[in-house]
Amino acid sequence: MTPAAPSDALTGLLPRARPAASATLWGEAWRRFRRHRLAMVGTVVLLAMVAAVATGPFAWPAPINEIDFKAKLQGPSLAHPLGTDDLGQDLLARMLYGGRISLAVGVAAMLIAIVLGTLIGALAGYVGGVVDHALMRATDLFLSLPQLPLLLLIVYLFRDGLKGLFGLEAGIFVLVVTVIGGLRWMPVARLVRAQFLSLREKEFVEAARGLGATPMRQVLRHILPNAVGPVIVAGSLDVAVAIIAESTLSFLGLGFPPDIPTWGRILYDAKDNLDFAPHWALFPGTAIFLTVLSINYIGDGLRDALDPRKVLAK
Repeated sequence: MTPAAPSDALTGLLPRARPAASATLWGEAWRRFRRHRLAMVGTVVLLAMVAAVATGPFAWPAPINEIDFKAKLQGPSLAHPLGTDDLGQDLLARMLYGGRISLAVGVAAMLIAIVLGTLIGALAGYVGGVVDHALMRATDLFLSLPQLPLLLLIVYLFRDGLKGLFGLEAGIFVLVVTVIGGLRWMPVARLVRAQFLSLREKEFVEAARGLGATPMRQVLRHILPNAVGPVIVAGSLDVAVAIIAESTLSFLGLGFPPDIPTWGRILYDAKDNLDFAPHWALFPGTAIFLTVLSINYIGDGLRDALDPRKVLAK
């Protein structure tokens, strides 16, 4: 004889299965991020830009370096939706190709800054003492350096050597990404250090230490996952900073050469023809503006969504 099903009243008294705490926290963070309207708009715009540069060269396979003097400095038309430059090259094709490089520079430089900053900040915050003091004084030293002049100097001194070692495009890409990322790790290191100094004294870390967890396990399992929020926010903003830095280098003539049309390089080439062909500078400038603005809004949304005081507040 089968037992009777429990009544509704009894069912309500039974304990219910609760979702995992991590799933609940990340779900709440995602809910808060979705409520940030500007962050969602920025996400949509950024995804559209990424999709355009990823698939655009296949949808619009015009050569990026084909010279046609008969079509030079033409405005937007059916044949050339974004117009042409002073050599008659199609700006849409060059924009789509250059967007790949500009975004790749931003992401790669961000990863370098995040990895360096996290390693240095984690070591300083967890070990403390003399190690913390030495690493933070080195961080202060790098923060005191004028970044733009130093960036220009390093690129000017080493670009020819790396071009000979890696080839033209790869050499400049490696140099620009390494220099930009290598000059952006300091804020991340300070953020991570502050988080580690706070978290290493928390009860759950003390409990793990008392149970015999190794320092590496304490860091990787207990401290670093709880410090990842500010790192993600800093990383999202560093992408925008890196894109602007690359555009600045190219605009000053020290970035990629004319046959590698990043957005900054297109702006540099357009500066002498603003009176005759304003479209030449308008479109790459707008692309840089929208990308950087979208990333900044996404960073604002992530800052609100990953703030533990807001995520846990009910």
